[in-house]
Amino acid sequence: MLKFKSLTLRQMLTLPYVALVLAAALAIGTLSYFTGRDAVDTLADYLLKETVGRISQAVERHVAGSSAVLQTAFPTGVTAPASITEEIESLRTRFWFATSVHRDSNNYAYYGDHNGHFFGLWRFSETEAEMRVRVDSSLPRKIYRFTGMQGALDAPQRETQMFDPRERPWYKAGQSAITEKWTSIYIDFKTLELVATRARRVNNPAGEFVGVVATDLSLMQLSTFLRKIKLSPNGFAFVVEPDGNLIATSRGPHLRKGPGENNQRLNAAASDDALVAATYKEVRWLMTKVDAATAARTSVFEGPDGEQIQVGYSRVQDEAGLDWVIAVAVPRSDFLAGITANVKRTALLAGLVALLIVATGFAILGVVVGDLQKLTRLARDVGDGQLGSPVNLEREDELGDLARSFSDMQQRLLTDRLTGLANREALVRRLEEKIIARRRAGDPRSFAVLFIDLDRFKAINDTYGHDAGDSVLQEVGKRMRGSVRDTDMVARYAGDEFIILLDQIDSRPSIDRLRDLLEKNVAEPIPIPSKEGESALAYTGASIGVACYPEDGQDVETLIKHADAEMYQHKNIRRRDDLGAGG
Repeated sequence: MLKFKSLTLRQMLTLPYVALVLAAALAIGTLSYFTGRDAVDTLADYLLKETVGRISQAVERHVAGSSAVLQTAFPTGVTAPASITEEIESLRTRFWFATSVHRDSNNYAYYGDHNGHFFGLWRFSETEAEMRVRVDSSLPRKIYRFTGMQGALDAPQRETQMFDPRERPWYKAGQSAITEKWTSIYIDFKTLELVATRARRVNNPAGEFVGVVATDLSLMQLSTFLRKIKLSPNGFAFVVEPDGNLIATSRGPHLRKGPGENNQRLNAAASDDALVAATYKEVRWLMTKVDAATAARTSVFEGPDGEQIQVGYSRVQDEAGLDWVIAVAVPRSDFLAGITANVKRTALLAGLVALLIVATGFAILGVVVGDLQKLTRLARDVGDGQLGSPVNLEREDELGDLARSFSDMQQRLLTDRLTGLANREALVRRLEEKIIARRRAGDPRSFAVLFIDLDRFKAINDTYGHDAGDSVLQEVGKRMRGSVRDTDMVARYAGDEFIILLDQIDSRPSIDRLRDLLEKNVAEPIPIPSKEGESALAYTGASIGVACYPEDGQDVETLIKHADAEMYQHKNIRRRDDLGAGG
């Protein structure tokens, strides 16, 4: 009380309230920080899982093509040739098609038999290739260069070193496995990049082992893909084998120079990047606590410098023995940087307002807390996968920027970046909502799903490049959007596949008319820049399948599968018609 008596009346009336406001500002600032941190942690957890999922899908797409290569080279039911010499033309044709399936990553397919004979086809480009043949087990292989699938063979070149396929790891792996088998990853001596080989045994008509067919898979594209992922200033991702040997990484090397200047594989635990090594050790320990499920998980651990690191991880496995671990790590401070800066600005503003007008300060801080709580709920909705939750926050300050960022993020998560159309997630959600609404209301009105696959799109990519292919996808998306009603949804489903959701249909003939219109519009020539910088015309087409609700399915998966199956029937009919017209 004596202390208060020493104060002036103005000080007694002002300082306690200022102290209360400042204390309230401090409390609200602290609450804002922790509330914002919880919101960001929820969002970070979602983003880490989503990034790990994207990488998992990329890995699965990258390795899945190798099985198609083996299937094309030796389709199911095709037995081993009695003699490579007698079947040389058949092998050449099949292996040409096999190396065309995924030429960027699987440009080499080959076969060796128990007699030490060998046939391989290596594609240098779309038209240039070489054939490697060994029909005499006492001699080295012969190499023939040629152009085009049926092009004439150049004069053979004899290799200087003896090559016996029976001694190669891929042959032994395929011989000992009942199904397809991956070999250990190794460094290719020509490209100095990591390569994995997938092999499968080939039997004779009696079911007895005769030889092994295999294809090489370059892993260079995985590192390229990881480096293109936008994480954060200090975030990174890598793919490793369970023993820690790096397969691909977005930061730092995955190979290092060994004795004699030869490349050696780099183990993540021995990386010069302390955070990479620490992240691998943490993920390896976490993987021992869970089963081999491939679902993405997240965790937080303390990095080498004491900083909190948020990590997402999963495992990719297949029936051929592939077993890789994916990890994405981001320092927690990267996620919280905006929240920390925003809290500091809020505290400073609260202090100035407290000196000017206490009541207004309390009101402003109350609004701030309310808005942060809205953002927290929104972030939790996003973390739970509810991407359609409204922002409902109209502000022109930092909180408004954060709210608009959330809104933009929701839109980006539901929009295909290349075409600007809805993406697969948006389509599936719209279909689910529509089906649920129909069931609840007992609405008998039908709607339709159109599954559209572009024709000759791979040829456009191969001829004019992927930039031209992107231009074609964008133009096709515009034409489809212009061919339907505003209430209909056009979505890019995957690659060169699109899906149109017709909000309400009158009859099947009306759908057929729309299909004809779409096929006509898509078939119109599309101007694109060629590789030489000159304009060119690309010609594509569309194969379209239709599924109607509820006749063809009463859930999303069934409707899409039905439309997809009808699309392939439509495509096959058109192919037969084209072959018949050409014959």
